[in-house]
Amino acid sequence: MVRGLVRRPVLLAALLWAGGVAQASDTDDLLAALQQAQTLAARGTAEVSVFFPPRSVPTRQTNALPVVPFRPALIAAHFTVKRSEAPSLAGRDVTRFDLTPKVGQAARWTIWVDRTWNVPLAFEERMPDGTLARRAVFTSVRAQPARVQRPLLPVPAGLRAAVLTALPGVRFPPGFTPTAVKTRGNGLEITLSDGINVLALVIAPRGVRAAPGVASRRVGNRFVWLVGNLPDAPLRSALAGIQTVDEGELGTFLTAGDSNT
Repeated sequence: MVRGLVRRPVLLAALLWAGGVAQASDTDDLLAALQQAQTLAARGTAEVSVFFPPRSVPTRQTNALPVVPFRPALIAAHFTVKRSEAPSLAGRDVTRFDLTPKVGQAARWTIWVDRTWNVPLAFEERMPDGTLARRAVFTSVRAQPARVQRPLLPVPAGLRAAVLTALPGVRFPPGFTPTAVKTRGNGLEITLSDGINVLALVIAPRGVRAAPGVASRRVGNRFVWLVGNLPDAPLRSALAGIQTVDEGELGTFLTAGDSNT
């Protein structure tokens, strides 16, 4: 009797441990492919469709997948990754990886990775309700991948704190953090990322018309926008508490070209 009671917790612990290892392996395998994609990429014929924001002609052909600013460390922190078998793409064997946000209402993604080259051959971005926002997929590929240079710029130290100081009361949507800042006309654009989804937090002299994926609020004599693939409520909530705007706090994070010096 005692022996049976001992075995059950041990077996349960073993199953939990195995599940954790499997999950970590799925994430690690995907991140390895995304790292590989910084120096190697498939070439051929790809169909790229963008449904959000809406376009009059949503689909076009190109010779490569669009570059997505993947940030592996943030993906590992903010997404659950699950791998599965998938039918071949463009005559190549692939593995499917589904990425689901751990928190918030950001888009979820699916990425198909070539099993031999270990680089993406397709991806999909879907809204929380499952609506397709964007898809890119190779229909044919060349015999060999191409060498590329896509270095990932590190997130500047202190940027998050500086944005919070420049926009006191701002609330980053769950999972998102500032990763870059640049000039935009007579204002600034702050990039927020959760590792794969990107939002634009803009400080500008004018407002912008409300639309799906766009929130705008006047703060003093400036306007603050938040633009990206999120529902209206979290976009507005992010801006609702902003008290003042002090762009000077972000000046040290601009390059010489950006700061017009």
